Amino acid sequence: MKDRKPVWFLTSNKGKFREAAAVAAASGLRLRMLAARKIEIQSDSLQRIASFAAQEAANRLAVSVVTEDAALFIDALRGFPGPYSSDVFKRLGARGILKLMKNVSRRNAKFYSAVAYCAPHKRAKCFTGAVNGAIDIRPRGSGGFGFDPIFVPTKGDGRTFAQMSVREKNRISHRAVSFRKLSRWMSASRPERLK
Repeated sequence: MKDRKPVWFLTSNKGKFREAAAVAAASGLRLRMLAARKIEIQSDSLQRIASFAAQEAANRLAVSVVTEDAALFIDALRGFPGPYSSDVFKRLGARGILKLMKNVSRRNAKFYSAVAYCAPHKRAKCFTGAVNGAIDIRPRGSGGFGFDPIFVPTKGDGRTFAQMSVREKNRISHRAVSFRKLSRWMSASRPERLK
């Protein structure tokens, strides 16, 4: 892995990049942030959204890229916001979700991540990760981004993702799981498969 070029991660979210780069670096993979335009299709499948974005960007920019689509699925809201998490966060924010869940006792939720790698004119390869948890009754913490202040992972210690350091979150997060899978695959792949 040491002789390989850095891999471009197509995102403008600095928090997401910081988390992904730390996970990848631990596996010997160097990510570089590529804040270019990303095409996101509407789909119920995170894998399809991430794969399409990676393939389109790889072909348009003529470089190998990694993209990620992540989503929060809340059981009591029948999986909402799901693949629309980014748009819902922009419109409602974490407090808006809490309003929707006022007086709701069943607060189970899952965070999913789909990470896709694609070289120009190739098919995308996708890796997924998930973490179980619950929606808190109020936002807690100032770290992280998105819905992190209201998500309490089951495997944690009762804190929200926003109350954890990047290192702590990366031990258990959905993003860490999917990026570890990508890193393992790239470590095991012959260099010519990654061109």
